[in-house]
Amino acid sequence: MAKGGGLKRGGFSRSLSVSLAGLRAGGAFALDGALQRLRGGEGQALDSAFARREARRFVTELGRLKGSYVKIGQMMALLGEHFLPPALTEALHSLEASTEALPWTEIEPLLQAQLGPRLDELEVEHRALAAASIAQVHRATVRDSGEQIVLKVQYPGLAEVIDEDFDTVVRMLLLARWVQAGRELDEWLQDLREQLHSEVDYVREASMLERFGERVHEANASGQRSVRYRIPRLLPAYCSGQVLAMEYLAGYRAGRAEVARLSQARRNALGEAMLELFFLEVYQWGELQTDPNFGNYLIATGRGGDELVLLDFGSVLAPDDDFLLHLGNAISAGMARDREALTESLVGLGCLREDSSDVARDTFAEFCCQLLEPLEDPALLPPQYLNRRGEYRWGHSALLRRVGRQAAGSAATRHFSAPGGDFALIARKLTGVFTFIAVLGAEFNGHDLAHRYIDDWLARE
Repeated sequence: MAKGGGLKRGGFSRSLSVSLAGLRAGGAFALDGALQRLRGGEGQALDSAFARREARRFVTELGRLKGSYVKIGQMMALLGEHFLPPALTEALHSLEASTEALPWTEIEPLLQAQLGPRLDELEVEHRALAAASIAQVHRATVRDSGEQIVLKVQYPGLAEVIDEDFDTVVRMLLLARWVQAGRELDEWLQDLREQLHSEVDYVREASMLERFGERVHEANASGQRSVRYRIPRLLPAYCSGQVLAMEYLAGYRAGRAEVARLSQARRNALGEAMLELFFLEVYQWGELQTDPNFGNYLIATGRGGDELVLLDFGSVLAPDDDFLLHLGNAISAGMARDREALTESLVGLGCLREDSSDVARDTFAEFCCQLLEPLEDPALLPPQYLNRRGEYRWGHSALLRRVGRQAAGSAATRHFSAPGGDFALIARKLTGVFTFIAVLGAEFNGHDLAHRYIDDWLARE
């Protein structure tokens, strides 16, 4: 978000800017492919310095237009590796750190329109506490009580241009021949569109915030873990269609030095709590927050014990029972390295076709087994990634780098079917969980914890 400027106004100017930038880059990709073929290559990699430069030019245009274009680009970067040229996917990832807050002069009129006289009850800090692609957060004080709260403020006019902006980007992708039209692409785009609408629906997010708050209260009451979960309390009096008000909770991001200085035992417990949260969400609650951005979590430390604070519920997935059954079977089979059962579950999840070749089945099964490495039986874990007590060293395993190389091989086979939206979101969540634990430098084995939840789920089925 550029300093001193809001969303670029005018649907025609926004669409034209993206279309022209897209067609230019698309033409560059086509030329790059042709040159590769002339040199004897296949013309499919689209990953030369020339292509990367044009991709960056297009992404710069998305960043200049701001708002939903940035969010669309971020989502495509996370979930589009099976459909988009590598150079474009790489460039889109740069949008993840490109957001700056709008000035108070643009936020104050929106708050006045949304809250009316209620705004007078608050003393709002003009400087944003944080900023993202579709909203920014301001700390405020309730004048009568002195309570510290935060206001998550959706950018002005953003909801009204989401569909138009999304359609513009899709037209650009097709016209520039960056993607090939087809059923899988249509399904992927529809998943992205629905996800985008969910993230700007603050009524839905407020409901999710309260629902997850009740769930973590019950989970904490069980008393089975040293780390407690915490979700900020919703303040309905200061909420509206474009403003979400919550209590202010202090804490540290996972990568902060204050967290790194915690004892190994405390960091292990925080890592286990994060992993257990994933299984709680999937197998007990049937809904899970799927945005792994580190900004959505805080670690609160104090005399009462450590807390894992969950902040954002704009992206929540509710898989159906059939999907959860196949997922449970896939994780269980992957942990046991049962390739036959794993490939059967992957077909059920829509990640492999019934007629997939043996090579495709073996390649994708290996990818999944590698991703699930931290959950394997400790006796099967690679010894080079274990400490002296035989515990998995998440931060030293380079797991996601190894898995990324394997994923490229899986996607390259012609019998590989691009994962459906639910699977892609859960894979995104799981990789985010593993990254969080690795950044903590935690050392523990996830096998028993995972089996406890999966075995209970399969028994119920």
